[in-house]
Amino acid sequence: MDVRRLRVLALNGFVAFLGLMTLAPLVWMVTVSLMPKGSAAAYPPPFWPSHPTLANYRELLLPNGTGPYATDYRVVPAIWNSLLLAVLSTVLALAQTLPAGYAFAKLRFRGRARLFQVFLALAVMPGQVAMLPLFLMLKSVGLVNTYAGVLAPGLAGVYGVLFVRQATLAIPDDMLDAARVDGASEWRIFTRIVMPLIKPVTVTLALFTFLASWSDFLWPLIAITDQKLYTLPVALAAIGREHFKDTELMMAGAVVTTLPVLLLFLTLQRYYFSGVLQGGVKG
Repeated sequence: MDVRRLRVLALNGFVAFLGLMTLAPLVWMVTVSLMPKGSAAAYPPPFWPSHPTLANYRELLLPNGTGPYATDYRVVPAIWNSLLLAVLSTVLALAQTLPAGYAFAKLRFRGRARLFQVFLALAVMPGQVAMLPLFLMLKSVGLVNTYAGVLAPGLAGVYGVLFVRQATLAIPDDMLDAARVDGASEWRIFTRIVMPLIKPVTVTLALFTFLASWSDFLWPLIAITDQKLYTLPVALAAIGREHFKDTELMMAGAVVTTLPVLLLFLTLQRYYFSGVLQGGVKG
């Protein structure tokens, strides 16, 4: 066996090892969620359940569960709350970032360079810095403990605007100028020419936004106090404070949180990879 083939085998083996190391915690999360209560506390902790059961999922998802911690966890309403907020956040973010990215890339208007510099400055600012002033602003207008208050930070999609701008820069100006000569309006050019060409970027941005909203914990925790409005991460954190020793139940909650976004990513991964590449092209 030659040296080149050995290098290829070693590289593939190393990549496979890294993949298994990444996958192992996810597999363990699923297997623990299928274990009877108390099994994960054994030493050494088992990797596979000796007697698989769905009792943890029934207790978590069914109202007034029948387990030893019988109570209404309100997880199912929290799932619907998270889904509603994720969909609304995605739609609103796309409605703003797509036209804004196109404008920064292809339109000439006064103050464009300065405004773009402001966007770049905002992109490097940690989001946590703005949480307190944003909370005080929302409180002054009565939007605390409302879904509008939860959605507000996502409306300023700085990264989304920059992402769309980079993809739009790759579109030849001659194509757009020809449409303008034919009498097409800027809106028609954007919807009929630009948007079909940046479809992978649009899907990737939608996926990013949906995943960020679905898994967001800190801002909903700050903006929402009513248990009926809890999102899924906040609801699971509330359960964890009461039953922090119930590892099996918490892993079932982690699976419920992870599974939908994992399936969504696997479904749209073709658009995701092409969108990332297209969004990184320089104009």
